[in-house]
Amino acid sequence: MDRKNIFVSLGIIVYNEEKNIGNLLEQILKQRLDIVYIKEIVVVSSACVDNTEIIVKDYMKKDDRIKLISQKEREGKSSAINLWLNQVDKNIDVCIMESGDTIPKEDTVEKLACMFKNKDIGMAGVRPIPNNNSNTFVGYAVKTLWSLHHYMAKENPKLGEMVAFRNVIKSIPKESSVDEASIEVEIVKRGYLLKYVPEAIIINHGPETVADFLKQRRRIAAGHLWLKDKYKYNVATSSPIKILKIILKNYPISNFRELVFIIGTIILEGYSRILGFYDYKINKNNHFKWEIIKSTKEVIK
Repeated sequence: MDRKNIFVSLGIIVYNEEKNIGNLLEQILKQRLDIVYIKEIVVVSSACVDNTEIIVKDYMKKDDRIKLISQKEREGKSSAINLWLNQVDKNIDVCIMESGDTIPKEDTVEKLACMFKNKDIGMAGVRPIPNNNSNTFVGYAVKTLWSLHHYMAKENPKLGEMVAFRNVIKSIPKESSVDEASIEVEIVKRGYLLKYVPEAIIINHGPETVADFLKQRRRIAAGHLWLKDKYKYNVATSSPIKILKIILKNYPISNFRELVFIIGTIILEGYSRILGFYDYKINKNNHFKWEIIKSTKEVIK
């Protein structure tokens, strides 16, 4: 990249995100940028039946960089991602993909895209920080898992929720339910490095109930097993031993409540992986078209 600006295509894949899409677009338009230029903001609506598309069209009137792609039938997130990637112009340097139920800090895009000044970096990811209430057990479990993700990614990048990657990919397998990990595979195959950028922050909202927590985590577990079978690729968080070492190193237990919560979180995550194994190995289902988890669809500020 010899020119000053890093040209970015920002893709947002959504399904019924009327609660958050306006806030997300507003925050993207307010990003503080120096050497990064967002050339387009592409919202792919995967068969939305709420007011998501109406809200996006209102924002299209405010900024002509915003585009809408409407997918008539829900075919899975990876299929929707491919609709975006197929239309990205060759003059785009970096593609940034963000989940529709997140909100970036005002300097997140700049910090993320600047990583690509290093020609060896092929993909970079942010630090998601959930706004769940850690005084509840599920809120504690959600925050603990994303905190574990942070510690793990600092040692061995595992990228999710909002990722940036060089414009060298036009599609990922539509049967993938772990889209960011599938992009990781494609980037690594091309000889590039992965980079975790903890100072680039987004806010997300995790599940609020045990049932929703299990739905989300078993889907991810099944997707990682599919990825391992198809590509012989293990994501950084697949090793229980590494996770246990990080817990012992970074989570000193100061009271009985914390002890109960951390043990409960480990049990929940372990059970989720067993369910994911059952789904993928026995039921032959990797959840590429998954059920929406309603408790994660809160307004994020």
